[in-house]
Amino acid sequence: MSPGTPAPAPRRAARAGSHPAPTPSCGGFTFAERPEVEAPDARILWRADFDPGTLHVVAAPIGRGDPDAIDPAALAPWLTIVRDGQGEHAVLSDGWHHIRLDVEQGSLAAGEPVLLHYRLKGIATAEPRILPLRRLIDLCRNRRFSKSLYPPDPRVERWILALRVHDAVMDGASQREIARVLFDDAPVRGEGDRRSDSIRSRVRRLVGEARRLAGGGYRALMRRGD
Repeated sequence: MSPGTPAPAPRRAARAGSHPAPTPSCGGFTFAERPEVEAPDARILWRADFDPGTLHVVAAPIGRGDPDAIDPAALAPWLTIVRDGQGEHAVLSDGWHHIRLDVEQGSLAAGEPVLLHYRLKGIATAEPRILPLRRLIDLCRNRRFSKSLYPPDPRVERWILALRVHDAVMDGASQREIARVLFDDAPVRGEGDRRSDSIRSRVRRLVGEARRLAGGGYRALMRRGD
């Protein structure tokens, strides 16, 4: 078996219709977990206009033994579904990887095998959905998230730093304190210390980036590539 993420223990199912419909003020997501939920356990469903990899599908009933069938019950450990007037919004996630589906007709919530018709069109519109489709097919076949289909994103480390800087700023920390805690920059350095100057410059850039992301810039992150 190639490297991948093993199936997690079954988690609580999101009851269809139990969460509010998306609104313009919700920051781009259809449903967000309670703030106290740890990040690996949270299931956030970004709206399709914010997540270009969202697969738009129609789910039609199909026989259980059909090779094209997808069995939602077999995907239950990763599957979270919410519903509004436009259909079902679903995410398959283990907390670290995700595949977003918008079910425009039919249902995954019934738990019966379905045939998914994928609504792909054009070139620019279809391109960001090809990799999520490959991930879905692989998950259905192998019951795991394949590491080879989720290459490391070099931007993540900087985003995490920006998040830590934002938390520190919100707690009232100065840029000097941030430099000392995050980059082990001593409070007193001799003039002309290039390392200290470089660290302070880096902290200033991170503070600016943290403010930009917190002010709404986070919405563009997924549009920069999967």
